[in-house]
Amino acid sequence: MILLKDILYKVTLETVVGNTSIAVRNIEFDSRKVGLNDVFVAIRGVAMDGHDFIGKACDQGAISIICETLPEVIINGITYVQVPDSQQALAIIAANYYENPSESLKLVGVTGTNGKTTVSTLLYELFKKAGFLTGLLSTVKIRVGDETYPATHTTPDSLTINRFLRLMVDSGVTHCFMEVSSHGIHQHRTDGLTFTGGIFTNLSHDHLDYHKDFKEYRDVKKSFFDQLPSSAFAIINNDDKNGPVMLQNTRAKKYTYALKSYADYKAQILENQFNGLLLKINNHEVWVRLIGNFNAYNLLAIYAAADLLGMETLEILKLISTLESVEGRFQYLISAQNITAIVDYAHTPDALKNVLETINSIRTGNEVLITVVGCGGDRDAEKRPIMGSIAATLSSKVIFTSDNPRSEDPETIIHSIEKGVPPEHYKKTISITDRKQAIKTACQMADEGDIILIAGKGHETYQEIKGKRFDFDDFKIVNQTLIDLNK
Repeated sequence: MILLKDILYKVTLETVVGNTSIAVRNIEFDSRKVGLNDVFVAIRGVAMDGHDFIGKACDQGAISIICETLPEVIINGITYVQVPDSQQALAIIAANYYENPSESLKLVGVTGTNGKTTVSTLLYELFKKAGFLTGLLSTVKIRVGDETYPATHTTPDSLTINRFLRLMVDSGVTHCFMEVSSHGIHQHRTDGLTFTGGIFTNLSHDHLDYHKDFKEYRDVKKSFFDQLPSSAFAIINNDDKNGPVMLQNTRAKKYTYALKSYADYKAQILENQFNGLLLKINNHEVWVRLIGNFNAYNLLAIYAAADLLGMETLEILKLISTLESVEGRFQYLISAQNITAIVDYAHTPDALKNVLETINSIRTGNEVLITVVGCGGDRDAEKRPIMGSIAATLSSKVIFTSDNPRSEDPETIIHSIEKGVPPEHYKKTISITDRKQAIKTACQMADEGDIILIAGKGHETYQEIKGKRFDFDDFKIVNQTLIDLNK
C-alpha cells in the first residue's frame, strides 16, 4: 500500500484540499484509464487539456486529482492537489510511486539532434557484451536485459520511464542508457530521475515547429545538464559550438570529446571505407565496423562514457571493434548487381549532409549517387528547402518523395523541398510522390557500382498518411526490388 502523501514527496504544492493520508492504487494522466482509488493528473497538452476530464476521472473512481487549476466543483472524499506544473509533478510522483528506481542503477542520458539512438543503443550493446545486465530506452525499442518492448516516443512519458526502470531494477539491470529528447526535457518527463551521466552529441536545425527558435531549442537541451547532480559526469562534443554551452551551469564533472579540437577524449580517422573505419582513440588504434565521420564522433562518445563508467581501456576497444550499425542508421546492402543501397534515418539538414558527405568521401567519383528523400508532414517546415538544397548539391541524382505526410498533402511538402534546389542542379532532380515507386525508380536508374541512399525514415516500418499507418519498410523494399531486378 502506498499513500498519497508519500508520492507527493518533493512535489511543489500550492493548495491541498482533503486528506493526503489515503492509499492510492495507480497513477494515470489519461482519464479513460482511471479506475477506483487512482490518482488522476490533469495535464495541459497541445491538443487537449486534462483539466476538462477531471469530472470524468472522478466519476470513474479517482481518489485524488493533481491539477494546475482547481475545479469549480469540489467533491467530498476526493483529495485535490494544486501544483504549478502538472507535467513536472507527474514526473516526481511517478518516480516516488515506483520507489525511485533510477537511484538503484547507473542511468546515462544521451541528448542532441543527431546520434542519440546510435550512442544509446551501442552503449547498451557494449555493456551487454561486457557481461552486464543492461537496459535501453530508445526511439527504436525498449530493452530490459534480453527482453524487447516497443517504443512509441523518443523519450517516453514519466510513468512509462519509471515503470520500465523499476522492471529493470527488479530484473537485476545495473546500467541503463536512455535517449533524452528536447520534447521530453521541455515536458519535464526526465524530472525526478537520478542520472549517473549525460552525453551531448551535437545540435542542428530540428523541431523548430515545437520550439520557438533555435535558442530555445538549445537552452532546453542545456537544462538537462543544468539538472545533473555533482556526482554525475557530463560529456560534450567539443567540436560543436553549442557543446561548451551545455556545461556552463552544470554541477556535474565536465568532460569533452572531439576529432578536431582539444578534448579529454580525442580521435583521428586513419582510414574511411565502406566496410569500416580505422580510428586512433587516445593513441590506441582500433578498426570498427561503422562508417563515416559522424560515427567516429558517436564511437568516441561511447568510448568516453564506458571509460567514465569504469570499464578498462583494452576491453572498451575490443568491444567497440565488434559493434555493428544500428537498425536504420547507415544500414546498407550490396546487391548481386554490385549496387550499394543505404537506408538512413537522416531527417534533418545536418544529418542528411553528414550522410551524403560520408558517402562522397568514400566513393571514387565514378559511381552515380542517387538520393531518395522527403520530409515529414505536420513538422518543422523551415527545414524542407534546406534539405532539398543539400540533397541536390551533394548527389548525382535526386528523387524527392513522400516521407510520413501525416495530415498534409504530400505534393505540397515536395514543392517546399524543391524550392531549395539551386538552379544549376534542377536537372538532377525528379519528384515521385509514391515512396515505393520512388525507391523502385532509383533501383532501375542504378547501374553496377552505383550507390542509392534512401533517407528520412530509417528504422520505421510504417508510413503515416491521413491519420493511418501503413506497413512500409525502406530496407525491405529496396532489398526486394534489387532482387527482382536481378531475376
